[in-house]
Amino acid sequence: MASALETLCGQAFGAKRHHMLGIYLQRSWIVLFLCCILLLPIYIFASPILKLLGQSDDVAEMSGVVSLWLLPMHFSYAFLFPLQRFLQSQLKNFVTLWVALVVLVFHALISWLFVYVLDFGVVGAAIALDISWWVSFFVLLGYVTCGWCPLSWTGFSMEAFSDLWEFVKLSTASGVMLCLEFWYYRILILMTGHLQNATLSVDALSICMTMNAWELMIHLAFFAGTGVRVSNELGAGNGQAAKFAAKVSVAESSLIALFFCILIIAFRDNFGYIFTTSSDVIQRVNQMSYILGITILLNGVQPVLSGVAVGSGWQAWVAYINLFCYYIIGLPLGFVMGWVADLGVTGIWGGMILGGTAVQTVILGIMTSRRDWEKEAQKASQRVNKWSTPNPDDQTEEQQYT
Repeated sequence: MASALETLCGQAFGAKRHHMLGIYLQRSWIVLFLCCILLLPIYIFASPILKLLGQSDDVAEMSGVVSLWLLPMHFSYAFLFPLQRFLQSQLKNFVTLWVALVVLVFHALISWLFVYVLDFGVVGAAIALDISWWVSFFVLLGYVTCGWCPLSWTGFSMEAFSDLWEFVKLSTASGVMLCLEFWYYRILILMTGHLQNATLSVDALSICMTMNAWELMIHLAFFAGTGVRVSNELGAGNGQAAKFAAKVSVAESSLIALFFCILIIAFRDNFGYIFTTSSDVIQRVNQMSYILGITILLNGVQPVLSGVAVGSGWQAWVAYINLFCYYIIGLPLGFVMGWVADLGVTGIWGGMILGGTAVQTVILGIMTSRRDWEKEAQKASQRVNKWSTPNPDDQTEEQQYT
């Protein structure tokens, strides 16, 4: 839901309505904090929920204990994620990078302290996570509020409580858009768990999905960068510059994806040894490497197009597209290829990729290429005017001049 700030803050920054960025940030904090409260029952009643879903009692009970200890981290998300988007939209990525690096080292130390020295076990790991996430937030908050963002942070404002419903709608559309995609690949693992010889299939799929996740991090960077660049250019009224940024991002990301796709295919017999020495698992990974290569190729395009959508404010449209492609086309096709055609995990994954991700990528590509980017710039200008108020400093200067 915090990705709504990539649209609003990015376009406001491009339009030089810098003072609105802090107000958008505070609105996001309010909305996401309320959503955290709504999600509390899932954490509090994690054990009975997991038992209802068929999880073993031991795992369900331990998960329930850990979920309660993770509540502080749960609430930290509502404050840290918007803060990261707030800085990202102002091209202050290196700030979040260095803070993340320092906190990573700090997290390793306190994890060792709580888990091994104090012998708190898995609860200690949860406490370490709580502390690290909140430290990240307070460090970034100090950076923002102590003078390093003088134009975009002008202090806390009651204006943050206005237009909350409109903000909720855009945030919800952003959240649904991304959740439909993330959940899609989690369902792939769940479906694989119901196959015959599921342990072998899940082992091989886990290796492939881990490789995919590592490579996907590169393209998620393009997703974030494209969203910011497109929103900045549209906010500034430069529709053609936004279009050019989208083209460059797709081209660069696709070339990187092609390189890794070739790498995976070339070393398909060997990369599984990073994770296991089981010959059966290695053989299954080898069989699935071609589907992994196709997935990596799609990674080069799909996240970038999603970044264009976020930067342009198309989240609601993309949410419908994701619902249609992933859950109406992809999942049924994966079921048919996996069970009816008896292709196993390769069929499930192949059906979900070809029927879901590939179709979604094509639709987003057509949608992006056929847009009138000058009109998109006008829409961004209208959105900025609708969601923002004039800068009080500008009004004061104008009155003095008059």
